[in-house]
Amino acid sequence: MTTAQATLEAPSRIARPGGKAPYLHQIDLFRLVTFACVILIHVVGATNFAQDVGANAVETPLHFTREAFFALTGFVLVFQNRGREITPGDFWRKRLPLVATPYLAWSMFFWAFSLVTGTQQPGSLEASMRLLLKDLVTGGAWYHLYFLLVTMQVYLLFPWIMKLLRATEGKHKWLLLGSGVLQAGVTLFMTYQPFGVSYETITHLYATVLPYQFYTLFGAVVAMHFETVHAWVGRHRLLLGGLLVAVLAGTEWVYLRTVHSGTFPQVASDPFQPYLIPWCVTVIAAIYAFATWWSGRRREGSRGARLVSWAANRSFSIFLVHPLALALLGPVIPVVAEHFGAPWLSVVIYLATIVSTILIVEALRRLPGSRALTGRPRLRPAKATA
Repeated sequence: MTTAQATLEAPSRIARPGGKAPYLHQIDLFRLVTFACVILIHVVGATNFAQDVGANAVETPLHFTREAFFALTGFVLVFQNRGREITPGDFWRKRLPLVATPYLAWSMFFWAFSLVTGTQQPGSLEASMRLLLKDLVTGGAWYHLYFLLVTMQVYLLFPWIMKLLRATEGKHKWLLLGSGVLQAGVTLFMTYQPFGVSYETITHLYATVLPYQFYTLFGAVVAMHFETVHAWVGRHRLLLGGLLVAVLAGTEWVYLRTVHSGTFPQVASDPFQPYLIPWCVTVIAAIYAFATWWSGRRREGSRGARLVSWAANRSFSIFLVHPLALALLGPVIPVVAEHFGAPWLSVVIYLATIVSTILIVEALRRLPGSRALTGRPRLRPAKATA
């Protein structure tokens, strides 16, 4: 019995030439949903005050996005390579430029953008160069670029991740258990700063692979057991949906209790709060379950299939560009706020950010430097036929 038959859905795997891993359409939707939530959390943060209890209650569950991306990264890398021997040099030459080039391009752009707009005022050319170097090392040129820096770290470690997975075959549950214990310890360390550890040390940890190692391994282990996990998810979608609601309610309860105890709302909803670990695992599984349900009903060539494929093709580009679109909309936010109260201000700016981002991406995709600016090859107009 095939995986598709076991889950009572249409095939989600299509054989590809050259021994390549099958294409999983559900991953396109998973990526699309997660990126939509990334833009939403950034918009909510930009259109509300840091002390707003309600806004932070919305942001709290949306913090799953960074964990979901690293789970997706681990999954895709292992799924594509689980039947191959990995040569580190070849793997790095193929993978690292895909992320390193946009990282360098956008780090330099946002460094210059912050100087022009006055966000950063180092005061001298030498100080500006030191700032650029620091931004490149720490991923601090803009608030989303740490993700690319950590992704490159995952790429560097991936050959050894594959060796670890193969060496622990049959014991992957213990591998995840140990990784989960480490994850809890890291988040406790980052949330409850030990005496003598500087705040700067804590803040730099988020740009390392350490706070995301469990989710990367989680995705990697799922990929190693894809057929089994995929079938299980197909049989237990209702269970995962119920868990999603229950864990969401529990997560919000803990957040509100933390605020009630006197913690500043933005701190109570920090993405590295230990209480968010169960939520992140649950919502990742639930989104995948929903994506497989959609994939099983997907019709090739339909409007929905084309839309998801189009958006997935541009998802990385949208991630790179959307903070710029939101920054450009910054002066408009007070004007919109005069006409719309919460939560409509966030809704209007969210839609405006999506539209602006798509327009910028479509323009950049047609420039000679598209691969550096969007992570995707340049779009060229179709040649007219005689």
